[in-house]
Amino acid sequence: MSNDNSLNPEKGRAFQSLCAELLYQHFGVRFVLDHAIPIGNPPKEHRFDLVSKDLRYVGEAKNYSWTEAGNMPSAKMAFLNEAVLFLSLTSAAVKRFIVMRKATHPRRQETLASYYYRTYVHLLDGISILEVDTVAKTLKAIGNAR
Repeated sequence: MSNDNSLNPEKGRAFQSLCAELLYQHFGVRFVLDHAIPIGNPPKEHRFDLVSKDLRYVGEAKNYSWTEAGNMPSAKMAFLNEAVLFLSLTSAAVKRFIVMRKATHPRRQETLASYYYRTYVHLLDGISILEVDTVAKTLKAIGNAR
């Protein structure tokens, strides 16, 4: 009996790599995966999924989807909010973002990234939500960062 969860780190790494390539096309700078930078006061190193080589862009990549029944994945939303917290502790001079996979469901009228933006925009002060279509290999911004 195979355990699909054993493939999650590989899927996550492949998603991060795709995001890094699309972000390079979008911002014109190369990204390093799983790079530590100091955050908070006193500063403590935290590993972010995507950090540009020039340290001007910092982000997290989330390969999340709706539940099988089309419900909101509440535990994953908590992890997204945690990512927002860590990103908010970086310098305001840094372009901060969360990249989410374009996740649709027949029962839903919006993607998971659009849902997250609409529901949690009040937490996103200066943090952008970007959506990656893994089939078309495209990147687009969701909403307007405040």
